[in-house]
Amino acid sequence: MGEKITVATVQARKGGPPLTMVTAYDAVMATIADRAGADLILVGDSVADNVLGFSDTLSATVEIMIHHTAAVARARPRAMIIGDMPWLSYHISLEESVRNAGRLIREGQAEAVKLEGGRKRLPVIEALLAAEIPVMGHLGLTPQSVRVMGGYRVQGRRLEAARTLVEDARALAAAGVFAIVLEGVPTIVARAITRLVPVPTIGIGAGPHCDGQVLVFHDLLGWHLDRRKAKFVRQYAQLGEVAVSALQSFFADVRSGAFPSESESYRMEEEEERAFEALLNELEGG
Repeated sequence: MGEKITVATVQARKGGPPLTMVTAYDAVMATIADRAGADLILVGDSVADNVLGFSDTLSATVEIMIHHTAAVARARPRAMIIGDMPWLSYHISLEESVRNAGRLIREGQAEAVKLEGGRKRLPVIEALLAAEIPVMGHLGLTPQSVRVMGGYRVQGRRLEAARTLVEDARALAAAGVFAIVLEGVPTIVARAITRLVPVPTIGIGAGPHCDGQVLVFHDLLGWHLDRRKAKFVRQYAQLGEVAVSALQSFFADVRSGAFPSESESYRMEEEEERAFEALLNELEGG
């Protein structure tokens, strides 16, 4: 199984073997991810639109995130568990931000938290670090800002926007985050940030030059049947279609009487069965 992945492990991978990260939302997903060799498991607020049926991530709450993070933690993965701080859990006050992050650590058993945003989040990051809570940053296309961005749009395509991303990344690293997710940014910008900051970068739609890569569990395994996949998603399976086919076979066997078979059913010992049949005859005759 190998040694448990920690903040120090992640930091030591800067410029080294790429970090592997995937989302997971329950113990089964966490077990699969861990057995496959994930370094990091992100319990993302993407649980809202990938599992719970919401249209975006904004409906995730602290209670939802604690529930799913705790489920992942029960799998006891070697991978480090990162709990996403949902929208409005770190926007109102520093005290509330620390309390919510602390609940993800204490009740959810997360080993670090992730939050979105650049320099405007520095006071929150500093407060969390002062409370001994490791923090992962997230820049670029930040899904919690979807309303402000006017949709899920690539960020940093113009010079000033790219400069802002670089400055934000350097500020987050200086503040003490142990890694930064870069989402939906041009390759050249992600490469520059990766070169300029001393902490690992983990890309999602940010090109090949980051220190690691992350995708959503459901996206890379093809669980969604009707959702259009983003450009940066590579599907390694189409498990949604496999699941439909398997269920269709099950239903067909039920309708035909082929399931369950004798080998899939339980029996009494012969003597007990004969006695029970005699009893049944009496009951039916009575």
